[in-house]
Amino acid sequence: MLFKSLPLFFLLFSVIYGCSGRSDNSADSSALTPQQLLGKQLFFDIRLSEPVGQACASCHHPDAGFALPPQRPLLAVSPGANPVLFGNRNTPTIRYAAYIPALHYDKKEQVYVGGLFLDGRKNSLELQATGPLFNPVEMALPNKAALLARLKEAGYEKIFRKVYGETAMINEQHTVSQLTLALAAYQRSKELSPFSSKYDAYLQGKAELSAQEKRGLDLFNAEDKGNCAACHPSEKSETGQPPLFTDFTYDNLGVPANPQNPFYKQSSEVNPDGENYVDTGLGAIVNDKLQNGKFRVPTLRNIALTAPYMHNGVFETLEEVVDFYNTRDTKKWPKPEVAENVNKDELGDLKLTKQEVEDLVAFMKTLTDGYKVK
Repeated sequence: MLFKSLPLFFLLFSVIYGCSGRSDNSADSSALTPQQLLGKQLFFDIRLSEPVGQACASCHHPDAGFALPPQRPLLAVSPGANPVLFGNRNTPTIRYAAYIPALHYDKKEQVYVGGLFLDGRKNSLELQATGPLFNPVEMALPNKAALLARLKEAGYEKIFRKVYGETAMINEQHTVSQLTLALAAYQRSKELSPFSSKYDAYLQGKAELSAQEKRGLDLFNAEDKGNCAACHPSEKSETGQPPLFTDFTYDNLGVPANPQNPFYKQSSEVNPDGENYVDTGLGAIVNDKLQNGKFRVPTLRNIALTAPYMHNGVFETLEEVVDFYNTRDTKKWPKPEVAENVNKDELGDLKLTKQEVEDLVAFMKTLTDGYKVK
């Protein structure tokens, strides 16, 4: 039986997932518009899957920076509403996703930029929001009619009318459109892009970095050392926009395949390539082999919360990620999942010491939202 009460649902979700429905301790739903509040309710509602039990927040958990929920052992990818089905990729954070531009080709720099999902296949939050609802390895609703029926049974009609007036839920297509508008509105709210990390406070002159964190920042920016800022800019924009720690471009880092990814073991209906599956990323979207193996550069905001890392979840810790960047070409690592188009210019032999690796990780931990100014 589906739950009839939204308050009851939130109580149950909090018990099951340890989730308050807030993006951090400072989040205040009273600041949300009616449309954003509707989007939040939909985002956390486990009644909109088949079978019941999977919400957007099941894979984008507030306690994990709106990425894959924390668990041990770490899962490389998220299970779907049907727990024996898995997708092929690690769940990316959706925090700050509102700032991702539409996929386009920058002719000057000769690179692709932007696009939602790790491969850029959708160009707006609205378009992105519909995919998981009907994806058989995610929320697995069979069709739009099933979604409309679930929403009505859950008592959403009154709430939709408050937001959308007399056109609310008049048919299946209207309902899907209105739902995705609400989900996108929530993702554009300050609750999902609070800019409330220690580093933000530091930029505002309200906090000091520790000696180790400052060393890490210097390494992060140094072109002859970490050079992380080449793809993850750390400074405010000319308009005063706080840094997003991504330039939204695409890269093949030479990441190895993850043998622990359960997608390899899926049925031929889900994964026809079986153990031979190779994720070509952007290349499959733009139909260009020169882009094979490339994935959009992620934001590093809340990176300390979003383990595991990389598109296939192959690395479990930030230390392991930095070690890979540092020694990919000098230490014995498994071969790249896609050997073509690997970035050999900006990583692979950074010559960082153990202390410098630790310093970089210490700095990245200052990018976690929810910092309280003392």
